[in-house]
Amino acid sequence: SYMVPFVAAGGLLMALGFVIGGYNVANVWQDVVQDYSLWDLPERLPYTLDGVEMLLTDESGLRLYLGAVFFGGGDVAMSFLVAALSGYTAYALAGRPGIVPGFVGGAISVLVGAGFIGGLITGVIAGLVAMWIQSWKVPRWLGSMMPVVIIPLLATLVTAASMFLLLGRPLAALMDALQSWLAEMSGSSAVILGLIIGLMMCFDLGGPVNKSAYLFATAGLSTGDTASLQIMAAVIASGMVPPLALALATTVRPKLFSKDERENGKSSWLLGASFITEGAIPFAAADPLRVIPSMMVGGAVTGALSMAFEVGSRAPHGGIWVMPLMDNWWGFLIAVIAGTVVSVIAVVVVKQVTGTSAPGGDKKAADASDAEQPATV
Repeated sequence: SYMVPFVAAGGLLMALGFVIGGYNVANVWQDVVQDYSLWDLPERLPYTLDGVEMLLTDESGLRLYLGAVFFGGGDVAMSFLVAALSGYTAYALAGRPGIVPGFVGGAISVLVGAGFIGGLITGVIAGLVAMWIQSWKVPRWLGSMMPVVIIPLLATLVTAASMFLLLGRPLAALMDALQSWLAEMSGSSAVILGLIIGLMMCFDLGGPVNKSAYLFATAGLSTGDTASLQIMAAVIASGMVPPLALALATTVRPKLFSKDERENGKSSWLLGASFITEGAIPFAAADPLRVIPSMMVGGAVTGALSMAFEVGSRAPHGGIWVMPLMDNWWGFLIAVIAGTVVSVIAVVVVKQVTGTSAPGGDKKAADASDAEQPATV
């Protein structure tokens, strides 16, 4: 969760940079922000494609300059992604003494090409080492130095040595293989991956499995290849389904839901549209055995359709608000609508067949709650 704000801020700024300055602003933004200003705006600038072909940027003047400013800010924010992931993983294990070795481990992961997989591993290593050192019994005069000097020093040394001497190259090779597989992915394999992503996004509605799929997608954005953009779009689309589906279900069949659930359904419209999957948690907490499988079915449909339509998203968050920035935005809309309808049908049918109250719940209480508010069509 500490990593997500870096991704959201950085990714959205990069997406806005593309919209304002054109997609090739990524090739010239450093030159623009360093060599030009609002009083000295750039013309169309040359850049090389694949180190061979010389091209000119699509935009010039104020649009190119502002696009470079937006994109540059987002690019810098995204560069902290792996370090933040590693640093706060270590922090979760060891508290403040784990932050320094965790951040250093994440930076080394980027340096050696180990990416987010290296960041996860260095975060765990740094946290465990720092936690172990904290358990040492030391003299009182040394105790005050432990969290400030000794623990960060030793834990950073162990984490850095582990990456440089043992883990760095194997993890970099693993990341290269993963990126190559994603780049070659097409057709049925892409659809299957989208289906799996949809299931993961809807399995725990913002929990560890959901966040793992989200991390997998956002970490690939830095490569900029088509497959990574399509995975990001599938994650966003399928993550929108649960709140939207439950909002629609409470609207079309309100008598199947309690009064509190109907109230939650009203706010779920905006949460779902904004890609906040957690909006479905109150429904799942009250009735997990029926709600979660119903949402997973719709999420799988959405993820598969998004990949089939080759929808691509350069923004890592935002839901429908970043839809204009997507490749094949119409496919994104179709995928979300289809998955939402499937989940609505599934949850309504299951609840009608098994009864309105949750398994093991108090049906009289649910009926009383329904009686408090007139039924609507």
